[in-house]
Amino acid sequence: MTDLTKYRNIGIFAHVDAGKTTTTERILKLTGKIHKTGEVHDGEATTDFMEQEAERGITIQSAATSCEWNGHRMNIIDTPGHVDFTIEVYRSLKVLDGGVGVFCGSGGVEPQSETNWRYANESEVSRVIFVNKLDRIGADFYRVVKQVEDVLGANPLVMVLPIGIEDNFTGVVDLLTRKAWVWDDSGQPENYKLEDVPADMVDKVEEYREKLIETAVEQDDELMEAYLEGNEPSIEDIKKCIRKGTINLDFFPTYCGSAFKNKGIQLVLDAVVDYLPDPTEVKPQPETDEEGNETGEYAIVDPDRPLRALAFKIMDDRFGALTFIRIYSGRLNKGDTVLNTYTGKTERIGRIVEMHADERIELEGAQAGDIVAVVGMKNVQTGHTLCDPKHPATLEPMVFPDPVISIAVAPKDKGGAEKMSLAISKMVQEDPSFRVETDEDSGETILKGMGELHLDIKIDILKRTYGVEVEVGKPQVAYRETITRRVEDSYTHKKQTGGSGQYAKIDYIVEPGEPGSGFEFESVVTGGNVPREFWPAVQKGFENSMDKGVLAGYPCLDFKVTLVDGAYHPVDSSAVAYELAARAAYRQTMPTAGPQLMEPIMKVDVFTPEDHVGDVIGDLNRRRGMIKSQEPGATGVRIKAECPLSEMFGYIGDLRTMTSGRGQFSMEFLHYLPCPKNVAEEVIKEAKEREANK
Repeated sequence: MTDLTKYRNIGIFAHVDAGKTTTTERILKLTGKIHKTGEVHDGEATTDFMEQEAERGITIQSAATSCEWNGHRMNIIDTPGHVDFTIEVYRSLKVLDGGVGVFCGSGGVEPQSETNWRYANESEVSRVIFVNKLDRIGADFYRVVKQVEDVLGANPLVMVLPIGIEDNFTGVVDLLTRKAWVWDDSGQPENYKLEDVPADMVDKVEEYREKLIETAVEQDDELMEAYLEGNEPSIEDIKKCIRKGTINLDFFPTYCGSAFKNKGIQLVLDAVVDYLPDPTEVKPQPETDEEGNETGEYAIVDPDRPLRALAFKIMDDRFGALTFIRIYSGRLNKGDTVLNTYTGKTERIGRIVEMHADERIELEGAQAGDIVAVVGMKNVQTGHTLCDPKHPATLEPMVFPDPVISIAVAPKDKGGAEKMSLAISKMVQEDPSFRVETDEDSGETILKGMGELHLDIKIDILKRTYGVEVEVGKPQVAYRETITRRVEDSYTHKKQTGGSGQYAKIDYIVEPGEPGSGFEFESVVTGGNVPREFWPAVQKGFENSMDKGVLAGYPCLDFKVTLVDGAYHPVDSSAVAYELAARAAYRQTMPTAGPQLMEPIMKVDVFTPEDHVGDVIGDLNRRRGMIKSQEPGATGVRIKAECPLSEMFGYIGDLRTMTSGRGQFSMEFLHYLPCPKNVAEEVIKEAKEREANK
């Protein structure tokens, strides 16, 4: 029986290039898990084990690994920072109890940090903050702390102060103990000395220490009173208060250092142990019914209760499919039979392994609080609940955003078709934000994803990992259609073929709905002119038609249909007749209801050096962008804008050209807005040409 209070399930998350993976490498080195640190920029990081990750120097999949520190077991997930892979961050946060938010000392709070921070807030994950790269030019610890307050609206609790900055950064002062940790130039994390606070920092250390204690004792009324009377609480008591406040999300203990130079990591590890919650201190996961509504029951973290586990990631590697699961309650042993409540089928647990990036250690069993991988599960997908067949329950599922961009792919040679479809089906299982569908008319395979980079990497994986050469069509935007006018109309469906015929008459109103309302249906028929049992058939007819709009065949959004009146025939009327009437009514009425094309608008965040601001803004305006704000920083300017996705293809190349390779940007889906007339005409024309060529 392991002691759950000695467990920490944590994630490391941040913006692209803030140094998450490097930080993870240093943690593994310090905890004795690896003996040689791999560098991201050399493509040798332990957790970046996909070829595409090593090459691009970015993390794509969240890698899971475990290590020990001060007698505590840590399950660590290193998550990607790139906006196209936010889904990986989201699903990792879902199963973690705590996190380390890494911020770049010179870049500060960057666009993706905001998205990840928002996800962590929604998932109510306690965090400590690590301001990294203080050895970089332009680094400023105090500025980043201020940004955390202003941009993220969070409350950072400063625990250490940096000694020196940029090239002169040598270590940190621990405010609680008033000790300076000073590292030498060897780059070895263990080569440090504990010294007294440098003379020129004494006043600053006292000022920040006082703030720290004042914030901490607010968690305990007795200590607060004693402190106001002039009695300083013991360090142990202060730590208890900090732990309580961190778990309640009242504040976030904030550290700094340079992961690359191995400075400051020990204190972050101590903070994980001291202040982040163990699995028993986190709100238990709610259980839900089949519709996804909470039942009031919870999966309490306890090895002796029935099994409740969530599959949060599926990965295919050379040993077969791996399903990562977080066990919330109960035990899981080799040979057990578990129930997947989503499919209603049972599966037998073969091998259970603990992952260390892409190495694995065989386990006999696991228990509440563990994150492990199971080899060879057949029908389990991300978000499925595994439980004890005698005590079934479903955990709150994960919600994934809809893709906004699609491309058509075809195998280069005839023999590759089957290989391609097998590879794609494996990839879809691994990544819930990646979808695939076949165009019924043209037979094309359409891949859908969250952005250009997302689909780029998928094509790359197809080629390298699965050896499938494909031809790629140009990216297509996921347009939508809607209507702008209210129309009252009537439709009669009559069909007479020897014997009983078909008859249905409906009078109805079609009107625009609120943005985001989807499809709504209401019946106000009185007097039985359309019998109640046929109402669902009318609803189904309209609902099944909305996948294809009348302008360019894109799905139709946000409209309401009200069934007002109609007529029926005692013999010839049937549900099928009413469904057919509704389908024909949709085709008849929608063209008269002011149909309008809607395009996806992206929230774009661009970082550019100051000398190129004018060029970047001019270029965004040409792309029909709306500039929302400009924020000058130490190393450049951040421009926030809203731009149509259709204008943003190939943007990264143009931005690099304009800014001599120094610009960066990220974008995520914001909402749908009406298309300007000239753009809509072009899209409709293209859609009609595609139809004609089929």
